[in-house]
Amino acid sequence: MTDKIPSKYLINLEKQFASDNPVLLKAAKIFHELDQIEYDFGLIDADETTASKGSWWPVISLIAGNSPAKSRFLSNYLGTEQLLSSIQASNQKFTVLSHSPQGNTATLPGTALDVDHRYPFYQISRKIEHLQKGEGNRVNAYLELKTISSNRVKNKLFVDAPNLTTAPTSPISSMLSQHIIAQSDLVLVFTDIFDSPTPALNDLIGHIVAHQDSNKFIYLVDDATASLTSARNNEILATWQRKLAEYGLYTGQIILLPNQPANIGSLNQADFAAIDQRIANVENDRSYRVLDAIEKNIEDVEAVIIPELKKAIGLWKERSAFTSFIILGFLATLAIFAEIETGIIISSIIDPIIGPAALVVLIAIMVPIHLLISRLQAKLI
Repeated sequence: MTDKIPSKYLINLEKQFASDNPVLLKAAKIFHELDQIEYDFGLIDADETTASKGSWWPVISLIAGNSPAKSRFLSNYLGTEQLLSSIQASNQKFTVLSHSPQGNTATLPGTALDVDHRYPFYQISRKIEHLQKGEGNRVNAYLELKTISSNRVKNKLFVDAPNLTTAPTSPISSMLSQHIIAQSDLVLVFTDIFDSPTPALNDLIGHIVAHQDSNKFIYLVDDATASLTSARNNEILATWQRKLAEYGLYTGQIILLPNQPANIGSLNQADFAAIDQRIANVENDRSYRVLDAIEKNIEDVEAVIIPELKKAIGLWKERSAFTSFIILGFLATLAIFAEIETGIIISSIIDPIIGPAALVVLIAIMVPIHLLISRLQAKLI
């Protein structure tokens, strides 16, 4: 079999992790082997890689309700007032926040996320199109990319999900929420989403429950009475722990947000120490997610691809042999009619010279026909 040329994307990943992350460097090398297997099976092209199925950047998503808690948090935490107004203007989209050394905030359309395998929404338009025909071409209506200069976004991605409202949630929005929760290494859930029970909240809780064993959720409580006394803080935490349990949410960390003033940047780093500590571990979470992706790919190859391939090969052999037998039967029928008409076929077959020569001619005819039939049947499977 032909050796697959290593994907440029995978080579760049190896260069990136060569000095600072030996675990992911080894993972990238395993993806080379998986790529070769899937390439041999014809599942990927020469320039593709299975490593592009998920983002290799740490992904942190934010989910909130209609209160201004999330917007204030983003602007205070990331330290950019311009970001607050730009996100509020497009709060119906999933906004990916990426680091840029440039001072100005730049906005790119959702297609930038759809075509770039570094991001968690790579080729998401296919899923959208499958879910609702014609919507795959409108990916810009659901996604956007913003670049900001905040150091807290450096080497990671923040995904700001649309605020949860009382309006009915579209199937596409629900799918995107489920997708980003699955792709995230850390999910910041603002507890204002539980203020007004809605069908959208029920869907979201279902998505969280499906992944809560991963311990990727942090519930952020924005309470004006927090930080007054430690007793009051403990009371707030206990209240929310009971409330989350009522929804079937038993895992995850609950953190009280510092009182967030309206003037952006007035909070210092110490005010977000608990969140920073958790986000600091997101690199490890990312490594586990990538390793889990490798395990799932291997399981897919062993449990799905190889059995399906064996089944397809068996079907191909049966169809090829059956078609060849039909042609042989047709030739035998012609020989019978020729024997009836001329009476020389049987005598020719048993002739010590003509018989073997006829067999050689038959083989010379049937071998290329069988090969041609096999190729045609392979295309039909």
